[in-house]
Amino acid sequence: MQKNKLNGTDHLYLQIAGSLEQMIHNEILKIGDKLPSVRMLSDEYGISMGTAFQAYYYLEGKGLIESRPKSGYYVRFNQKRFPALPAAPKPETLAGTISVDEMVAAVFKKLSASDITNLAIAAPAKELLPTAKLNKSIVHAFRHSPTSCIQYEDTQGNLELRKQVARMAFNWGGKISANDVVITAGCMEALSLSLQAVTRPGDTVAIETPTFFGIFQVMETLGLHVIEIPTDAVTGIDLNYLEQAIKTSNIKACVFVPSFNNPLGCCMPDENKKALVELITKHRIPLIEDDIYGELYFGQHRPRCCKTYDTEGWVLYCASISKSLAPGYRIGWCIPGRFREQLTRLKMRHTITGVTITQQAMAHFLSIGRFDYHLKKLRTALHTQQLRYVQGILDHFPENTKVSRPQGGFVLWLELNKKVNTFQLYQEAMKYQVSVAPGRIFSMRDRYSNYMRIGYGQPWNDGVERGLRILGGLVKKMG
Repeated sequence: MQKNKLNGTDHLYLQIAGSLEQMIHNEILKIGDKLPSVRMLSDEYGISMGTAFQAYYYLEGKGLIESRPKSGYYVRFNQKRFPALPAAPKPETLAGTISVDEMVAAVFKKLSASDITNLAIAAPAKELLPTAKLNKSIVHAFRHSPTSCIQYEDTQGNLELRKQVARMAFNWGGKISANDVVITAGCMEALSLSLQAVTRPGDTVAIETPTFFGIFQVMETLGLHVIEIPTDAVTGIDLNYLEQAIKTSNIKACVFVPSFNNPLGCCMPDENKKALVELITKHRIPLIEDDIYGELYFGQHRPRCCKTYDTEGWVLYCASISKSLAPGYRIGWCIPGRFREQLTRLKMRHTITGVTITQQAMAHFLSIGRFDYHLKKLRTALHTQQLRYVQGILDHFPENTKVSRPQGGFVLWLELNKKVNTFQLYQEAMKYQVSVAPGRIFSMRDRYSNYMRIGYGQPWNDGVERGLRILGGLVKKMG
């Protein structure tokens, strides 16, 4: 038998695992099929037994294969087993008088409680973050700052950090300078400042549905009206619907999450992003692009941004490190295009500047190349965890459960039997110390009462499986 040849820069075991994963996906290897023994795999690829074991361990970690004592390795799961995709429902009436704000407050009241299996949160578990290396950057910032980081930073943000953000923009096709960047206290401040820069109270803003509840909470705070644009679970916002809404409503701005929307996880194709930018540019409507999940892709290449196609400065690009590196550092940024002066003045009025020590530490961390290495590991971990969570849902939830198929980010969006009210499900699950995010909090209208979001930022463990088993059992009783 002719031995397979390996190419590329990945570790050998990852190349072998990738080949086997592709064979499983194409059903050349079917569920239940026995895989070659470790010795046979070693001979086939001309590798050591240890490397062959690593390839199987990697696939086993993804839940694609399983080891059977004294028998060998077998195919366990194929991504084609994914359930059907959730539908976009029509508006509905939700029983009871509890408001969305009250639901959000209830669900996230115990955000950091250690005794709860928290499947509601869309953030990385601390064990996935490079804490020790971040600490070294903090120490470096203290030691090398002439003022020990006790003086104010520039209103626009630390210059070296802005240079690093400009360098990162190259990944999505951005051609910007440090002067184009404004550092903010996380992505939410970037969104809020952007909205204030381009709207006035009473204006109408287009957003996705479903979308992150924090976005429309900012809208309410600023006294803005909202038009919700239907969003497909795979391709993102309905551009035809948006175009008609622009013709019939006086839309002053759009706020969209084109890459890995929360909670759907959808990613607009690049051609759709380009068409969106052309549409808003034609009508001179600012587009606030929330790209907080853009670096957390599972494919071979980072998706482009709407900002990539922005030639006239109508896109205000917002992002942060909160979902990928250091949530507690509260570092975000905005590339506001033609609105930079307005946004910088607003930043001065609200907070004057950001925190000096974390900005300098992050500038150092990004400058020495640690972020790219960390992201590669994080993306692999999240993709693996997503597959395991989906398998857990398949094992424990009713067969009619529908689940999204995100190609990046942290979250799964589930559609359940219409008899199931997911806020009531949340209340029941909390009796067992399990938390989820009910679908109702992702819209300003009476929608998604039988939907829910599950975050998979927590590595798969017995507690997660217990949580999904409890949720599945409760859903079966309610449906």
